[in-house]
This record gives sequence, structure tokens and C-alpha cells, in this order.
Amino acid sequence: MIISKVAIQRTATVWAFVIMIVLFGAFAYYTLPREAAPDVEIPFVFVTTTYEGVAPEDMESGITVILEKKLKGISDVKEITSQSREGVSMISVEFEPTLEIEDALQKVRDKIDQAKPDLPDAADEPFITELNIAEFPIMFINVSGDVGLVRLKSIADDLKDRIEAVNGVLKAEVIGGLEREVRIEFDPDRLASYQIPLPDLLSLVAEENANVSGGRVDIADSRYQIRVPAEFEDPLEIMSLSLKPNGAEQIYLTDVASIIDTHKDVESYARFNGEETVTVSVQKRVGENIVEIADEIKQILAEENEGFPAGVTATVTLDQSQFIRDTVSDLENNIMTALILVVGVIFFFMGGRNAVFVALAVPLSMLITFATLQMIGVTLNMVVLLSLILALGMLVDNAIVIVENIYRHMQQGANRKDASLTGSSEVAWPIITSTFTTVAAFTPLLFWPGLMGEFMAYLPMTVIIV
Repeated sequence: MIISKVAIQRTATVWAFVIMIVLFGAFAYYTLPREAAPDVEIPFVFVTTTYEGVAPEDMESGITVILEKKLKGISDVKEITSQSREGVSMISVEFEPTLEIEDALQKVRDKIDQAKPDLPDAADEPFITELNIAEFPIMFINVSGDVGLVRLKSIADDLKDRIEAVNGVLKAEVIGGLEREVRIEFDPDRLASYQIPLPDLLSLVAEENANVSGGRVDIADSRYQIRVPAEFEDPLEIMSLSLKPNGAEQIYLTDVASIIDTHKDVESYARFNGEETVTVSVQKRVGENIVEIADEIKQILAEENEGFPAGVTATVTLDQSQFIRDTVSDLENNIMTALILVVGVIFFFMGGRNAVFVALAVPLSMLITFATLQMIGVTLNMVVLLSLILALGMLVDNAIVIVENIYRHMQQGANRKDASLTGSSEVAWPIITSTFTTVAAFTPLLFWPGLMGEFMAYLPMTVIIV
């Protein structure tokens, strides 16, 4: 066999390749991004339209049906489902897996734009989103303590800002807590008695609550920016707003409205061990290393916990990086176990030198695989790690056959070089054939249709590479 002949005659080249495999493979292993799930684009697009205070029947007839008629004309649509509730219309559009999610989003946007003239003017703009597994939260951080939800919300907001600065974090969201809100409740009777139009009053409040830029002034060799800060910093400033309708007597905002310093309506709740808490949900960017992100966030939590008020703690309740750590640890343990068992069994029957050569098939094949996965842009996710563990048992079979045949020729009196040439050539084609048999068994899985096929395609691809 020409490959074995060239390899045996050029041992320096073989050693150079082995060193390159070790270096590049080890580098790829430590730099490959770790993820919980493969980055599979799910062809689901959701259209949500809100129209506050409208009954479900009216939402269905006035919004849902109109949008559905337009969306039915889109090509490559597999199924459309909808729900109409009080004030909310939700439509789910499932596309064929072969369609790119960007094309699906664009098709939905075009149809929604066509339907907008037929929607009620008071209805909110339809909101279009996609389903992306990669953007699911990777970590939940619960900020809890006996300092009240307002203070917990403030602490969580500061923590959110630090987490979003971590490289690889897409965004962090705060769930629960109370947020301050200053409400202006107008008295319709007083507005009517003073003959003050409500739109004029609303525009006045908006105009007064704004910083104004006055341009710049050049004095000698210096240049100064002029800025008039006018945003409200205290509710008392709103109370002192002066209204002058038609040049009448002085009227203040408090004469026609009540100023209430309160909190926004609660839209989300968080509980930790039955107690009120504020939760920070963390999402990572596609293709980023979940383990490195989690480690950096935990370092931030360790620093922040020291500066929290007494009784306030930040606790991690969801950490997907731990699952990846456990799986990678299982892979490393399986590799070491395979090496030990193979070396032990082969050493017992054929000696230490042969055992080492057979055992080298496992780490070298894995290192080549890591380098290949990095080149084609595949991350270490749960499917890839499962595939690597599955392929471990297949790696040593061919090596055992080759080394055993060479060992047999040496026992018959041939020197090491001749035994290697003859022994490897004799079993070369049977081994190549058996390898392609294994590859052929996994190849059909690459063509598994549908969404599950895209998700599981990493399994046969990884096993074939190994």
C-alpha cells in the first residue's frame, strides 16, 4: 500500500505531522466555543399585535383574520396558527426547514406592510420576531434580600450593566422589581372650566421635560458649548409648571391635575425560595464560548457580592455552562479510560510497544477532529460531544488489526521495517473498506429531513470526521 510505504520510508515527515496534529489539535480543543445546543435556525416567525381593551372576537375579526389572509400568500409556509385574546393577536408562521430565516422574516414583513392599511388606526404596530435557540437564557441570577423590591431593582440594574459589558453577552434582562413612575392624572372638569385643550397640556409637559442645546460660543481661542438642562429631576418641578391659556390669570399644573410619585404597573414577577426577588436573565451571542462567559459573570458576582447591602445576595439558579463542563469532563474521562484499557489489553497480548501504537489512535484522531471542527465553524455542543464519545469505541479497531498483523510477521522472523510494510499492505484494503462501511452507515443521517434533521446532522458529521 503506497500510503504505508511512504510513511515508513519518511519517518521524519511522519513525526512532523504528528507534532503539527498535537499542536493544532490542542489549540483547537482549548479555543473551540462551548455551547449547550447546536446553532440551528428554527423557521418560526411570530407576529404579535396589541390593541388595548378590545374583546377577543373583535381582535380576531379586525386584526387576526386580516393578517392571516395576507400571510397565507407566502411561499414555503408549512403551517399558520393564531390566537386572539383580549387586546392581543398572536400569529405563528412555520416555514419549511430549507428556507433561510432571513428570507422568511423578509417575506413576513412584506405581507404585514401590505396589511397595515386595513388594520385599525388605534392598534399598535405589529411586532415580528423569530425563534432562535441560541438566544435562550444561559444563566439566571437572583438578587434577593430584605431591602425592598425598589432597592433590589436598582442593584439588579447595576449588575445588568456590568454583565452586558462582558464580551460575548448579547443582552441581559431584569425580571421583577418595582420601577419608579411619576403620573399626571388630569381632571376633565377643571380642564373644561379653564378651557385648556388636553393636547396642548401634553405638549407643554413634553417640551418642559427636555434638555436644550444652545449651540456654541467662541471666545478668544476657546470654544464653549451652550446647554440648557431642563429635564425634571423632582416631582415638585412638575407641580410648578405654569399654564397661561389665552392670557388669563396664572394657572399651575396642580390646578388641573394630580401629581403622583408611584411605581409602574408590575409586568413580571420573580420568586426565589418563595420570597420576592429580582432576576437577571443573561443571553449570549451565537457562536460564543458559554463557559468563558459564565466564568466572567461569576467573577463579577463575586466582586459585587462584597459591595451589596447587608442581607442582599446574588444567586445563580440556571447555569448551562455546568452541563457543558460535565459533558466535556465525561469526554476526557472516556478518552483516558479508553487509553488505559487499550494499553492494558494490548500490553497483555502483544507487549508495551504495540500497546502504545494502538492507543495513540485515540488522542491523535480526536485532535485531528477538533482542528477540523474549528476550521468548518462547528462548536463543542452537546450533540458533538455525544458523537465524540460514541466514536471512541471505533477508533482502536483498525489500529489493533494493523499492529497485530505486523506483530505476527515479526514473530515469523521479519525485521520491523519489512514487517511494517508487509503487515500494513496486507490489511490495508480490508481496513479501508471497513472504515467506509462505518461512514456509509452514518451518511444517510446527514440527509435527515426537517428541523430534527438539522439538529441531529452534527452527529453523523462528527462521527465521520473522527
